[in-house]
Amino acid sequence: MLEALRVHLDEFDVIHCHGEFAHAALLGRRRAHSVTTVHWRVDELDRQLFFDGFPDLPVAAISHAQARAVPRSNLAGVVHHGLNAERFTLGAGDGGYLAFIGRMTDQKRPDRAIEVARKTGYPLKLAGGVDVGNPGWFDAHVAGHLDESIVHVGTVDDTQKQALLGGAAALLFPIDWPEPFGLVMIEAMACGTPVIAWRNGSVEEVVEHGVTGFIVETIGEAAAAVARLAELDRARIRERFLARFTAERMARDYVALYERLLALEGGVGFQKRSAQHRHNEGQAQT
Repeated sequence: MLEALRVHLDEFDVIHCHGEFAHAALLGRRRAHSVTTVHWRVDELDRQLFFDGFPDLPVAAISHAQARAVPRSNLAGVVHHGLNAERFTLGAGDGGYLAFIGRMTDQKRPDRAIEVARKTGYPLKLAGGVDVGNPGWFDAHVAGHLDESIVHVGTVDDTQKQALLGGAAALLFPIDWPEPFGLVMIEAMACGTPVIAWRNGSVEEVVEHGVTGFIVETIGEAAAAVARLAELDRARIRERFLARFTAERMARDYVALYERLLALEGGVGFQKRSAQHRHNEGQAQT
């Protein structure tokens, strides 16, 4: 893909890369007309050295939490993720269980979810694969706790995820790392499912405490939040998803970022084509 990009580099107004390293050198003079989205934490040493080497590479952070570790010279803006509004639908939440979706690892902490389920008396469905980078963790911290009420269902596709989230009383998001975004939170909201999330990373930007879920810091607080789930309106949670986290909103934010970058760099050709596109679109609607 990088070779294909090199061959066609001058055919595009904006190049949007979702990698982390090699493309920056390949872009050369086109870096000013590019956007890079990094889908991992950016506060570690290798990312910081990367930014040091390419201070002119515009980066779109996926949360304000992630943006705090992006150097000012690189930060082009913040664009929260979004989902196709039709990908998931409102669920009844009548399954009588709690759900967890994520890698079976010490970053995602399914063991905390197990503790919350035990403390509240709810069954728990754990979805997600064993982390290939930390394979022993599942055996040490999860496997021994599985029984009829604590079930590991493995990886799930969208259809299975709809059923899992749509039937859940709540999604537990007990992370123990600076999550850059956390797509599963908005997947749950798309189903109208409340999110009980640990205060870390992007959580405070995504979850509206007392509206779309609860933000907690301890097992005890999470258990207390489970007891308050009846206070939340699943239809309202779906409405907040539609207002804040659709793919259309994300696309509009990125287009605004593209236009802003090109205006700063004198992207006249792009502006003319964009204006013509809007004119043609208007004519078609008329």
